Amino acid sequence: MRHRARPSGDLPVDDALGGALADMVCRTGAAIGGVYLIDEPAALLRLVAVCGLPVDFTAPWQRLAVTAPVPVADAIREHRLVWVGGQDEMARRYPRTAAVLPYPFTLVAAPLDGVRRCWGGVVLMWPAGHPPRATARERHHIIASARRLTRLLDDSPAPPALPEQPRVVPVDCPCHPVRTGLAAAAYLDRLPEGALALDLEGRITFVSAAAARLLGREPDLLLGTRPWQSLPWLDDLRYEERYRMAVVSRAPVSFNALRPPNRGLTFQLHPDHSGISVRITPGAETATAPSAGTEPAPTAPGRLYQLIHQAVALTETVTTQDLVALIADQILPAFGAQGLVLSIAEAGRLRIAGQHGYTGAVAEGLDALPLDTDLTPAGQALASGVPAYFGSIAELAHSYPRAPLISGKQAWAVLPLVISGRPVGCCVISYDRPHTFTADERAVLTPLAGLLAQALDRARLYDTQHHLVHQLQQALLPRSLPSLPGLDVAARYLPAGHGIDVGGDFYDLLRLDATHAAAVIGDVEGHSMAAAALMGQVRTAIHAHATSGAAPDQVIVRTNRLLADLSSDLLVTCLYAHLDLVRQELTLASAGHAPPLLRPAPGRAHPLDVDPGPPLGVDADARYPVTRTALPAGAVLALYTDGLIERPGTDLLHATADLAAHLAGADAHDLERLIDSLVHHTWPAGGHTDDVAVLLLRPGATAPTAPTAAAASAERTDRSSGLSGGGRTT
Repeated sequence: MRHRARPSGDLPVDDALGGALADMVCRTGAAIGGVYLIDEPAALLRLVAVCGLPVDFTAPWQRLAVTAPVPVADAIREHRLVWVGGQDEMARRYPRTAAVLPYPFTLVAAPLDGVRRCWGGVVLMWPAGHPPRATARERHHIIASARRLTRLLDDSPAPPALPEQPRVVPVDCPCHPVRTGLAAAAYLDRLPEGALALDLEGRITFVSAAAARLLGREPDLLLGTRPWQSLPWLDDLRYEERYRMAVVSRAPVSFNALRPPNRGLTFQLHPDHSGISVRITPGAETATAPSAGTEPAPTAPGRLYQLIHQAVALTETVTTQDLVALIADQILPAFGAQGLVLSIAEAGRLRIAGQHGYTGAVAEGLDALPLDTDLTPAGQALASGVPAYFGSIAELAHSYPRAPLISGKQAWAVLPLVISGRPVGCCVISYDRPHTFTADERAVLTPLAGLLAQALDRARLYDTQHHLVHQLQQALLPRSLPSLPGLDVAARYLPAGHGIDVGGDFYDLLRLDATHAAAVIGDVEGHSMAAAALMGQVRTAIHAHATSGAAPDQVIVRTNRLLADLSSDLLVTCLYAHLDLVRQELTLASAGHAPPLLRPAPGRAHPLDVDPGPPLGVDADARYPVTRTALPAGAVLALYTDGLIERPGTDLLHATADLAAHLAGADAHDLERLIDSLVHHTWPAGGHTDDVAVLLLRPGATAPTAPTAAAASAERTDRSSGLSGGGRTT
């Protein structure tokens, strides 16, 4: 079957994008398709177009973080096709997605990699029964169609809009059925079994006379409604779930239902990309409604579908700001809301932890209100533990006359956040227009408040611990580096992207005298308080031995003996660099640390060949060879910990050489910006899983003033015992 190409040259980019998606779905034989575009300022993926699926089905997926553990985000980050061959594979690789879509289907996600940027990604889904692996021809169609979408975006004079709701695109394919005529309708009316037609939104578009008789309702009262809304005895989440299963899986689904008082009916649903044909047949007169014991309850029906998605997402939040961002980006759109105020109960007041959709002045006016205030319903809701819903200004003003004057919103859901009777805070979701809170919305918002309370409590604990850990880390690292004439210095410490434990990376710069300095960098194994304490001991020991005049190898030897006496189980690597700014000479001693990089001139950089000794504390009698090399004026010396180069699946030697090549060509005029460049080169999207410490040093063109003859003689005498020892020159 050949598809009909759509002309796109004269269409706006949004229309052309929708048409290209429809063509892609038709060309590949998929049942469902969606296009995501990257919202760079917000670091989100936004679903802008969808076909083959009702828009309300997409609510949990309309906004995704670029780092979310979902197929389309992986395809975009890794610049490759991501193929998921079935439900079991989805559960294994993407459990969060599988929990929300517990249906049999095959899925592929492809990146939209343009000439100058990655625009986003496209997702296609096939019905149950599709082969779990793509054929070569199928992959060709997917890749070629994705390229057409990408070219359309590349050639557009302006980026497409990012709508609040994705645009639903109809599939215009020759395989669409021909409209049924009057003769066919008459044929159906003569049969004893009933016939219904539903669109993909679940609305009844056709009902035969027999179907109306079996359902006990006039056809005019059924057309345009959803069965579970117009027929109270079908208002069961399990029945609605069968419809959802049919839409997503495109597989036939059947169920039994009891029409009061005792009329049993069997419903058979046959879906395709244009809608669902429903066959209704009478069953036994004594049929009973399905029960939990005879028919398994579905996993995620109706609004519960969204609740499960939000519950899974809430488990991934870490900080309070993560929680605020999740509510703003996913929960508010799912309920059509525009405003959010998340407050923490603290010392008898509600202090705002985060807000969305309010001006700064309004947020300031709502911050730190006492719990017993009558200005807003938040305090009363928290005291009672019962959510409060106000669908209009008049409803709110009846109980709280001053409240509507504060924010300018027109409808509010006030959710108390309580854990085991302990008030944690309050979440207020608001609307720019009046809003009727339906029974199913309330049924979801109430348990959602409990999930938010748990997430907020965890986030507050994390924030507190993270603050303490950050203070400890800052206390252990040097507050500032000394200023040495003739030496430019820049340093950076970046904690790991996840976790609250303090790391053991450290650096230091010591002014030994007017013309000599020492630079130190090291890494204690692990992320714990024990690692931090050991790091402090190592740094103190090195500082003491270096400033007492010990040679580079002796500084490391004496520190090693100290750690051996402490009998620590943690490994410590360290690199000590002695700089002679007058002689332009560098002397190095390494205890198993990554080799430093030297950029002697623009366009050239290489790792220094340093003979390492064992890590500190392993062998009390270990010896540490020294390495000497020239350090010309204007050269850049880069000391770093392995967090800068260690990435899963990457060889360390290759990573070090790659970093050296980047250093050679980078702009080294500003050392702080150079650190940014080095970190971004290895971790362009952030998310480093280990601590990173970087120390850059550059001798100036003008050497510092040498000490007087007497002082120089004394200094040479003090240092001769150490620096005249054995070593090698590079």
